[in-house]
Amino acid sequence: MSSFSSINPATGEPVWSGSAATPADVTAAVHRARAAFRIWARTTLPQREARLRCFANMLESRRAVLAEAISREVGKPSWEALTEVTTMIGKIELSISAHARRCADFTGGPAITRFRPHGVVAVFGPFNFPGHLPNGHIVPALLAGNTVVFKPSEHAPLVAELTAAAWRDSGLPMGVLAVVQGGRDTGAALVDSPDVDGLLFTGSARTGLWLAEKFARTPEKILALELGGNNPLVVWHPSDHRAAALLTVQSAFLSAGQRCTCARRLIVPSGPAGDAFLAELVRLIATIRVGPFTDRPEPFMGPVISAAAATQVLAAQASLLARGGIPLVRSRLLQPGTGLLTPGLIDVTSVGDRTDEEIFGPLLQLLRVSDFDAALSEANATRYGLAAGLSADDPALYARFRDEVRAGLINWNQPLTGASGAAPFGGVGQSGNHRPAGFFATDYCSYPVASIEVPELKMPATIPPGLNPF
Repeated sequence: MSSFSSINPATGEPVWSGSAATPADVTAAVHRARAAFRIWARTTLPQREARLRCFANMLESRRAVLAEAISREVGKPSWEALTEVTTMIGKIELSISAHARRCADFTGGPAITRFRPHGVVAVFGPFNFPGHLPNGHIVPALLAGNTVVFKPSEHAPLVAELTAAAWRDSGLPMGVLAVVQGGRDTGAALVDSPDVDGLLFTGSARTGLWLAEKFARTPEKILALELGGNNPLVVWHPSDHRAAALLTVQSAFLSAGQRCTCARRLIVPSGPAGDAFLAELVRLIATIRVGPFTDRPEPFMGPVISAAAATQVLAAQASLLARGGIPLVRSRLLQPGTGLLTPGLIDVTSVGDRTDEEIFGPLLQLLRVSDFDAALSEANATRYGLAAGLSADDPALYARFRDEVRAGLINWNQPLTGASGAAPFGGVGQSGNHRPAGFFATDYCSYPVASIEVPELKMPATIPPGLNPF
């Protein structure tokens, strides 16, 4: 059993330390979840709803403690961490509503359809929303009657422990939810477990592709992949440049650019109108406060998840500049040994060999194009398809954009980072496997069973040719 620690990325100070689960620990957790499933799946839906509502009450009573843990482990400003806890609480009633609408038994004559849980499902949590995103899988999975083995990000073990404690104190039976802490080896042991009936994953496209290959020969297991994107934001002659600049900053730099929906590519027309918008954007970027969550006044942006992640972002910036990129604003490391980066904006219009990769941090790539056709073409020049946005006053342009851009989330005059919990969430291409989360997460947490049921066996009125039962 190996030990590991989580580190405050704004200060380098340790936050949590503990032991990583061994393969034997993972096997034991899965077996406990299997035993608990036999009981949990037989509880009534109102009983499960009651447990979820108790969990929501536990979260509400611990809102400040959980938000501080999020800030300490992943660096989010307090205002953003509190918003994450609020979203976790809201997920309960949204999930209950979604289950009622999408998984209700229904009949058609003698045919009836019911929904059953898969069994034991693994949930892998990411670091960027250590509470909200795994919660978005766990809540509908438990509501459907599954049991869960949860492997949180190794960057946020404390958030997971506090969340699990809230579940225990809500009265959730033992074994229904287990947490296995650790890194790659712990996750691999859970993936390889023959007794897991499915995996619900949020994370990088690289890991998602690896998981898809691992599950290719087990079609009986559900695999829900919510991955990243190289998301385009097109700003096309908006009348209010200040509003468009604010939308762009919120799209690109919220959560230090570590939301899977963050804008990675900013597409702007060539010419004076585009220049005027960019001047306003550069001015606004210069005002962004970056710092630890304890800073007052509060920062807009905290750090990226680690000093190593900051190094990767700066290396990506250096590579773009070496290949002809022009810095409008350079990203800089504020303090060695931390993840505190300032936002960057690099004009890559003349970089001919740009790679279609998600740079997971506060680095926005600018592309200047001649017309809206070129903007649409550039927006679709990605193997991903998570989020896309348009800032423009013309409804006809948005109608074209909405119909022609390939993405699972398309916003008009709203930040890309804005998504409704009452709507599906997820992407196409290499941004996922067409199993949208959000309100539709309930769909992959159970499977339909169709039956034709007649209470009394009788001879039919007609008998097929070639049979003589008399």
